[in-house]
Amino acid sequence: MLALKKIAVTGGLASGKSTVCALLKKRGAYVVSADEIVHHLLSPHTPLGQQVIKLLGSDIVSNHQLDRKKIARIVFSNPQKLEALEKLLHPQVLNEIDAAYQKIKQSSDYRCFVAEVPLLYEIGAEKQFDLVIGVVADPAQCRARMQTDKDYSIEDYDKRMQRQQTNKADRADVVILNNGSIEDLSDQVNQILAKYL
Repeated sequence: MLALKKIAVTGGLASGKSTVCALLKKRGAYVVSADEIVHHLLSPHTPLGQQVIKLLGSDIVSNHQLDRKKIARIVFSNPQKLEALEKLLHPQVLNEIDAAYQKIKQSSDYRCFVAEVPLLYEIGAEKQFDLVIGVVADPAQCRARMQTDKDYSIEDYDKRMQRQQTNKADRADVVILNNGSIEDLSDQVNQILAKYL
């Protein structure tokens, strides 16, 4: 039996990556999210959590949890701390993604394996996947979505986008343009599945 195809979904902030992953999951994909893995790993009780506290200070702990908004505030205004945090996080996240893939790669229960990895190109992980789907949308729409859906300011959006490469669509194997309706997005996902799986 052939191993499941390993697919990465990447794109800018609020471009619609999670929605694309949800549509792929509905169509039989096994989906993991780098952000969810980080959330799971970032506990004050894990070795990684302890390293992050040592790096950023004990103020980032609130109610026995690491406060991700406080972490973001610190690192997105301090490039050195952001780089140090990413050096701690990214290898562990990629290990977790690979461990999840190894566990199900021979399974007949799923159509493919999908990992949502926002910083795929920034961390040089694209070669670990058989196919990269880039999700792009009009920047004005992304800004509006970020504010509405995630309770972030435009300044937060701009600071975070400075860390992201803007040419993801040029580098991806296939591009999804998410400026329209959910039906349009769904059609594009169906076309990709028909062509590649």
